[in-house]
Amino acid sequence: MPIRARGTRLLWRALLTAALAALLATPMSPAAARASGAQGESRPVYSYEDAIRESVWVDTRIDGDADGRTDRVAVDIIRPRETDRTGRRIPVIMDASPYYACCGRGNESQKKTYDANGDPVRFPLHYDNYFVPRGYGYVAVDLAGTNRSDGCVDIGGRSDVQSAKAVVDWLNGRARGYTGRTGDERAHAAWSNGRTGMIGKSYDGTVANGVAATGVKGLKTIVPIGAISSWYDYYFAKGAPLFRSGPDGLARAVESPEARARCGAVKQRLVEGAPRSGDWTRLWSERDHVPDAGKVRASVFAVHGMQDLNVRTKHFGQWWDALAENGVDRKLWLSQAGHVDPFDLRRAHWVRTLHRWFDHELLGIDNGVDREPMADIERAPGRWTTDRVWPPRGTDTVKLRPAKGTSPGVGTLGPRPGRGTETFTDDPGLSETDWAATVHTATLAKAGFVSAPLARDLRLSGSSRVTVTATPTTRTAHLSAVLVDLGPATIRDYAHDDEGITTLPERTCWGGSTTGDSACFKETEAKTTAVDHTVFSRGWADLGHWADADRGRPLTPGKPHTITLDLAASDHVVPQGHRLALIVAGTDKNLIEPPADRPTLTLDLARTWAKVPLVGGAKAFTSTASVTPRQSRLDGVAPPRPLNPLPGGRTS
Repeated sequence: MPIRARGTRLLWRALLTAALAALLATPMSPAAARASGAQGESRPVYSYEDAIRESVWVDTRIDGDADGRTDRVAVDIIRPRETDRTGRRIPVIMDASPYYACCGRGNESQKKTYDANGDPVRFPLHYDNYFVPRGYGYVAVDLAGTNRSDGCVDIGGRSDVQSAKAVVDWLNGRARGYTGRTGDERAHAAWSNGRTGMIGKSYDGTVANGVAATGVKGLKTIVPIGAISSWYDYYFAKGAPLFRSGPDGLARAVESPEARARCGAVKQRLVEGAPRSGDWTRLWSERDHVPDAGKVRASVFAVHGMQDLNVRTKHFGQWWDALAENGVDRKLWLSQAGHVDPFDLRRAHWVRTLHRWFDHELLGIDNGVDREPMADIERAPGRWTTDRVWPPRGTDTVKLRPAKGTSPGVGTLGPRPGRGTETFTDDPGLSETDWAATVHTATLAKAGFVSAPLARDLRLSGSSRVTVTATPTTRTAHLSAVLVDLGPATIRDYAHDDEGITTLPERTCWGGSTTGDSACFKETEAKTTAVDHTVFSRGWADLGHWADADRGRPLTPGKPHTITLDLAASDHVVPQGHRLALIVAGTDKNLIEPPADRPTLTLDLARTWAKVPLVGGAKAFTSTASVTPRQSRLDGVAPPRPLNPLPGGRTS
């Protein structure tokens, strides 16, 4: 991939690529020609050890800490010395992050280091080691309020986005840079050709999404890995609070000591703008990138773990759909892991793919990566498949209906409308794992609905929604809905602390090294577990937001309320012989906070359903049901252990 939805964009891209190739080819030295793709890819012909390492402070043109002076963000740069001597301008790979000093980056939590003069020595991760010898510049930006930057941390707000956007502008000659945090000596990016690609995991990838959503010129591609698309959806799910903290807690974790001393007012605004009621506020509107997908000029190579319960795949799903609607060029990797970088899942293939992607998008090399399948999907630990487009052609939304079954408390799931009711009482001590383990058993804490055993594989690809009509006994209530594959499997152990990988002592090397910055990183392998069920999509809501997604209100006990829960995007195959289950319950102890009351809820099955994206549409489901489901349990196989996320979730 990427796949392009508009022919005019394809034509202009082809013309631009041809023009750029001609421009680059004419004045090159032999070394530059070798580096820039004479063999179809950039080559490591430049010295990493002798590369220029410098720091620049870029003016963001905003005064986030209200000290009367516009904030400057620290930009640590490494670039080939040889291209500087010849005057050849080069593209840039950028990672803008709040974590370079507080928490570190990557599986080994690497932080930036500096020499006695304050010049950068170590750049975390492998991007500098691998790409600088191939003729790229690499830029690591400290977001406002972190490490060596001015300003205050504002968790996804204007200051965060402007921290990185200003650097893209500086690389394109549109912003001012300086040789120091204070002073007037100007620094110019005369070595840059302006073509910039942003990459990063988690918060870093979120900033890349935000900068792309400004439509800034010069940003040619972004590679968001496990990234947020709307900060509201990180902390809430339709009013239901996720985790046990707000954005002010994350701000305290990442801000520099200097920012901590001067940014109390900014953190207070975060507290006031993010009430634990889950109501939508202006703060969240500023931090929602999805409505601005139409401004995106950059291509997007998205990467996400389908079992990421920190940055859940709703973020990827809604961003992907909005980009598709606006004809943005896209590519995708979906793994079965949690919040894990692809470098630690499929290392050699990832580095090779990323290399070809940046060569194509930033150097204009026609290497065919844009004509390859759009999506790589991990089907089982270490086993990947591809799709020409994603979701696959022929995928259609199908309404599945819960109905009462022959066993009390154990219903059926199928295409026909259900009748009657099911009742459960919220138990904040249980989780999705507990519900799934007892789906065939009548319990007071959940309502479960199970399909017949499948006569053939059933693939769900995309985002699902569950509409629930529930009558509560109290004035507050929270809801959870999960889709479950009932059947034995070996999966990545995403509930483990390492979220599906095991770190090994052996190291492999990816690029050039110096004494202070090694290109060698610990290898990993899949950490697996055997299970008898797999929860593969989930969503939550505060029932008090039934009438208005932006504002909750007290419920009327005894009155039915209808609300739709957005389930996380996924791509999962329920194998032949397994069953598909829908579970509706209350508080998930590991993922949402309980309501003020402990409600009992009665579901109206005639007005409750799931809309799921099935490859092959309705026929795919109706052709899979073989026999009436029976009450059964697979014994001797343990489910994944429950998660216990820290406030704010894993950030690395």
